[in-house]
Amino acid sequence: MWSKFTNAGLMDILTVIKAKMCIYMCGRSNHSTERALGFYCPAVYSIFLRKQNLSNMDMCMFYKNFRRHARSRNYVSESEVCKLESVPLDFGDYHPLKPITVTESKTKKMNRKGSTSSTSSSSSSSMMDPLSSVLDGTDPLSLFAAAADPVTTAPPMDGARRKRDKDESSAVGSDFEPWSSKRGEILARYTTTEKLSINLYMGSEKGKATTVGSAVSEKVRTRLEELDDLEEGSQKELLNLTQQDYMNRIEELNQSLKDAWSSDQKVKALKIVIQCSKLLSDTTVIQFYPSKFVLITDILDTFGKLVYERILSMCVDNRVSLPDNFSPESVNDTAKETCLNWFFKIASIRELIPRFYVEAAILKCNKFLSKTGISECLPRLTSMIRGIGDPLVAVYARAYLCRVGMEVAPQLKESLNKNFFDFLLTFKQIHGDTVQNQLVVQCVEIPLYLTLYSPAIDWILQCIAYHAPDVLLTEMMERCKKLGNNALLLNSVMSAFRAEFIAARSMDFIGMIKECDESGFPKHLLFRSLGLNLALADPPENDRLQILNEAWKVITKLKNPQDYINCAEVWVEYTCRHFTKREVNTVLADVIKHMTPDRAFEDAYPQLQSIIQKVITYIYDFALLFSVEKFLPFLDMFQKESVRVEVCKCIMESFIKHQQESTKDPVILNALLHICKTMHDSVNALTLEDEKRMLAALINGFIKMVSFGRDFEQQLSFYVEARSMFCNLEPVLVQLIHSVNQLAMETRRVMKGNHSRKTAAFVRACVAFCFITIPSLSSVFTRLNLYLHSGQVALANQCLSQADAFFKAAVSLVPEVPKMISVDGKMRPSDAFLLEFLCNFFSTLLVVPDHPEQGVLFLVRGLLNVIQDYTWEDNSDDKVRIYTNVLHLLSAMTQEAFIYHVDKVDSNDTLYGGDSKFLAEINKLSETVVSQILDHLKTLGKEETLKRQSQLALFFFNTILAHGDLRNNRLNQLSVNLWNLAQKHGFADTKTMVKTLEYIKRRSKQPEMSHFTDLALRLPLQSRT
Repeated sequence: MWSKFTNAGLMDILTVIKAKMCIYMCGRSNHSTERALGFYCPAVYSIFLRKQNLSNMDMCMFYKNFRRHARSRNYVSESEVCKLESVPLDFGDYHPLKPITVTESKTKKMNRKGSTSSTSSSSSSSMMDPLSSVLDGTDPLSLFAAAADPVTTAPPMDGARRKRDKDESSAVGSDFEPWSSKRGEILARYTTTEKLSINLYMGSEKGKATTVGSAVSEKVRTRLEELDDLEEGSQKELLNLTQQDYMNRIEELNQSLKDAWSSDQKVKALKIVIQCSKLLSDTTVIQFYPSKFVLITDILDTFGKLVYERILSMCVDNRVSLPDNFSPESVNDTAKETCLNWFFKIASIRELIPRFYVEAAILKCNKFLSKTGISECLPRLTSMIRGIGDPLVAVYARAYLCRVGMEVAPQLKESLNKNFFDFLLTFKQIHGDTVQNQLVVQCVEIPLYLTLYSPAIDWILQCIAYHAPDVLLTEMMERCKKLGNNALLLNSVMSAFRAEFIAARSMDFIGMIKECDESGFPKHLLFRSLGLNLALADPPENDRLQILNEAWKVITKLKNPQDYINCAEVWVEYTCRHFTKREVNTVLADVIKHMTPDRAFEDAYPQLQSIIQKVITYIYDFALLFSVEKFLPFLDMFQKESVRVEVCKCIMESFIKHQQESTKDPVILNALLHICKTMHDSVNALTLEDEKRMLAALINGFIKMVSFGRDFEQQLSFYVEARSMFCNLEPVLVQLIHSVNQLAMETRRVMKGNHSRKTAAFVRACVAFCFITIPSLSSVFTRLNLYLHSGQVALANQCLSQADAFFKAAVSLVPEVPKMISVDGKMRPSDAFLLEFLCNFFSTLLVVPDHPEQGVLFLVRGLLNVIQDYTWEDNSDDKVRIYTNVLHLLSAMTQEAFIYHVDKVDSNDTLYGGDSKFLAEINKLSETVVSQILDHLKTLGKEETLKRQSQLALFFFNTILAHGDLRNNRLNQLSVNLWNLAQKHGFADTKTMVKTLEYIKRRSKQPEMSHFTDLALRLPLQSRT
């Protein structure tokens, strides 16, 4: 590659300029003087020029003058001319977010036939803003604010556009936990492996075919027969169903209900709902009952919604529906009659449980009949539940009534209280003989049975406690206290009441927990519920230590590891929140003691993860955290790799989030290096790219936070160690290279560019680190950019030979650039990315001094060879655009003083001092590059490529305009030819060409630019036609 532009036979010219070069370099003590004495070796381009096969000799002869006629630039004066003029602004009361009020001028014109016209206009204090007029005088942010403000913006009155189906929690505040959030937890918790049974409604053929002329009496009789058909064997009992099969059947019933309703088979829909409601009286598989309740009530909710919307649709009058807060007087007679009909049908249901549930499902429909309908029905339905003998079935019926009541009338608290007090009156039934016999038959222990009540009681108490005064809550707590075996109620009270209420009375609750019977409801569950409240609210400060001691006395005595860890997980947060690292260390030690025997920790990874999360949430000072003696041994319990990696990720996320200052604490560094090493070692061939990116981001965040201050050697040693530990994650290696480059530049800043022998050796070590690390990366463009960046750092630190090595490596790597690269998961052509890189590379090459043994512009020549040999896309013009940028570089190199320099590094303008032979070498390169551009323009003469030819001709014209000396006649003529070529076939961008011509005319008015006037006259503008 480097042999194409050789220097053989031209060494004799060195004697001509050696003396001159020495004069320029006199007094320099660095390597630049040594370079200057043996630097200048112009290249012979005969081989390269023959390869180009140039056919237009006149054009070639012209381009031999390109160097001589490159425009001389005064960068300082040009910068001053291009500066924007600063204009003081008086904003006054203006603010960009302030609403703009516009007063429009309105004009009324009389009939044109009239002799006069009257004009009425409102005065305006300021000029009308055209954007504000479009927005009716208000800016967009004000419009959004007005739209969000219910006071200032009236909602549209069209009922058809209004969303009727509001969220069921809209009647209460957002602080009320809705039933939907508990549904999934209940279904996941209450499962069974026993076989289930279900009665399915099979339908009946009676009454389905009805003649058009059938009488109303026959229709009524038919519907009554359909309702009675439920008792005539139209059911099928399915036995031996698994839990999943049972849930599928329930879902089928829900879909059948919707299908029947949509096909106008209302009686069939009612029969399905009745059949489903009857399933709630079945407790043969009692441990599945809470989940069954959730599934069946979903169907009841669907039915209630369908009935309500059906009646509501009948209230539409003249396409205007009822408002949200309608009164019964605004409901028409047809809707009221239909509503009553539904209640009459439900009243005819013989069995209590389905009659109760179906009526409760359509409780909201009482709004169509009377204002007091709901308030009258709730006490009656509450009394109906007293007729249900099974206490479990009864308590879930009460829970459903409370749920419906909170949705339709949350202000009616009396019925909620009445339901709970009725439950307290029947609480003794739970421990009665009937229930005990049932549990013996089903082989269910009493502690498990009591947990079945928790979802229902918790929900009832949550409804009661919502915005309830402390007096009422205290009364309920006292009533529960008076009952024997009240552990179940106590647990529900602590689950449902406000955390602040529980925390303020923590010692009272601990006393009540001590008095509970251990055989009925385990005490550790009660302490767990108490701990959940204390994690949300603080108890009195004087009681905090006593509370922890009382709770931990019970927790630490637990023999079952699962029971122990479930309680310890909750109380760890309380300990971290209110106590020091000594108490936290004690708790962690106790957890290790209980969970290590028989490797019990393997079954408790979720709880152990939760403990780690809580510890690092409250102890985010990592110096303090790692001083907790038992923290690292606690981490050793995570033996499963996937869990261990997740815990490490959690710790690193906390470190990156909370660590504000860089650290060099050896305890922190060693611990976090071990954690990062654990994450890194989890990477294998099956690891997803997203996972790799996440792990690399966490490790990079840690690396950025490590700083040894002015101890740069220790910092470099850390980076070397990190490279050996994280070699499988490329983003980490990239970050290490950037960090080492930054370290070298920081050394330069400290030394103010004047390196001592020690610091010079250190920066060379940094450069060597980068040079041996970059080849291990797989991405070609990443390597290219890092070679360029590291070369710039080496150049800034006067490591000239190292900088040359980086730039040579970058040039050698260009042929390896693939044609397609992956960008955001999609394959894209790489030409545009290569063009961007080469433009940056050219900018750097301007200030890179030539090597004394390599010849003039050896890097530029090598890069041109690579570009020439690179295989470009057939329909791509990027190669020509690159050559055009090379011309920019060569033009900048002809200037007596370059536009920018690297401090304490002599560039070629200093080394050669504008010597004519150096400029002649640049001229030869220019000839070769320009001939390449012209040859490419000729290949675009086909019809399908004329547009590209026009664009490139204009692009090349602008290059000559910016960098060429147009006082030269031949250069002037070439620019005119390119201008005409751009317009020749009608593909020119007329708007751009007009602006270009205006620019030329403006330039002609500047000093020493009068030749632009003649040029402007020779540049015609042609229309597309």
